Amino acid sequence: MATTTSATDVRLSIAHQTRFALRLASAIFSNPEYAATNAAYSPLSLHVGLSLVAAGAGGATREQLVAVLGSGEGGEDAEALHALAEQVVQLVLADASEAGGPRVAFADGVFVDASLPLKPSFRELAVGRYRADVQSVDFQAKPDEAVAQVHSWVEKVTTGLIQDVLPQGSVDNNTALVLANALYFKGAWHQSFDPSKTKDDMFHLLDGSSVQTPFMSTKNKQYISSPGNFKILKLPYHQGGDKRKFSMYILLPEARDGLWSLAKRLNTEPEFIENFIPTTKVAVGQFKLPKFKISFGFEASDLLKGLGLQLPFSPRADLSEMVDSSVAQNLYISSVHHKSFVVVNEEGTEATAATTVGAVTYSMPLTVDFVADHPFIFLIREDVSGVVLFVGHVVNPILSS
Repeated sequence: MATTTSATDVRLSIAHQTRFALRLASAIFSNPEYAATNAAYSPLSLHVGLSLVAAGAGGATREQLVAVLGSGEGGEDAEALHALAEQVVQLVLADASEAGGPRVAFADGVFVDASLPLKPSFRELAVGRYRADVQSVDFQAKPDEAVAQVHSWVEKVTTGLIQDVLPQGSVDNNTALVLANALYFKGAWHQSFDPSKTKDDMFHLLDGSSVQTPFMSTKNKQYISSPGNFKILKLPYHQGGDKRKFSMYILLPEARDGLWSLAKRLNTEPEFIENFIPTTKVAVGQFKLPKFKISFGFEASDLLKGLGLQLPFSPRADLSEMVDSSVAQNLYISSVHHKSFVVVNEEGTEATAATTVGAVTYSMPLTVDFVADHPFIFLIREDVSGVVLFVGHVVNPILSS
């Protein structure tokens, strides 16, 4: 019975994580700064990074992190976040490439100034449950070298795809520590697309204009559902020797300008993806999916504050469980930087993301058409657990960044 309860608890935690993912996705999608470009981010990367912050937080700060990252309801504690992170890091994000599945690389890093000893309890939790790499750096005397150390670590994990995750000026001699994590995913489609069938056609933009872009096509049966004024396409990746099943989902609104109303629905009905996932293959009539490549970075602090996560970013933050020093009383999160990179082509998908959290001292019919010739939302998900690795939107496939 205990095992069943534990599995149920993890499933519930994953549902809460998905809720956080889609709330943040909606905030990104509706932000005018990002609405005109393609966007992608890893809610999993951000969730794990902030859960590690919760491990070093106390009092009302920890409660607020738990509320935003968890169910949003009282009564939970940080242990649920740590248990989920441990499960996700060890099971969902284990590399499967040697067994024929997707290549997955994930790493946590804690870069702390040499003058600040980490509390043994935080170090033990970070290393033991989050599999974090803890490194001592000299932010006070050599901030540029410390930044280079963080960048080198992220580049290594993401095979060079994520560079300069910390923007210039984001770290100085007031920086106390940087929490970073990086996620890399590369999977081949279970059924690849024939490159000879890829043809240029018109993609209709939100402003009413059109651009010409390469569309992949196929006559093979596909997993498609049509719940109403949108369609969902499920594209499974080639499975390895374990039980995990990774898939990409394309959420295509019926209306050419229906992207933002669909994004709003994601925010208000986070369970609707689970409810409408296509489970059977259908014969396709016309099928067109654009190739796309996204490089996207943003600073997440304001968006996270908008979700109710305000204390960790204020001088009232309590991060006293993180470092063993009087300076801990003055610690707060100064910034959360995130970068993602996603490529979708005939062979499959390559996607990677990195998150850094910096803390400072304050000084159906018979055949179904699926024609993705207008803006859509996509997700990369592990279907057995339900964990969402990446979320994004494509407004113009020929934009690469």
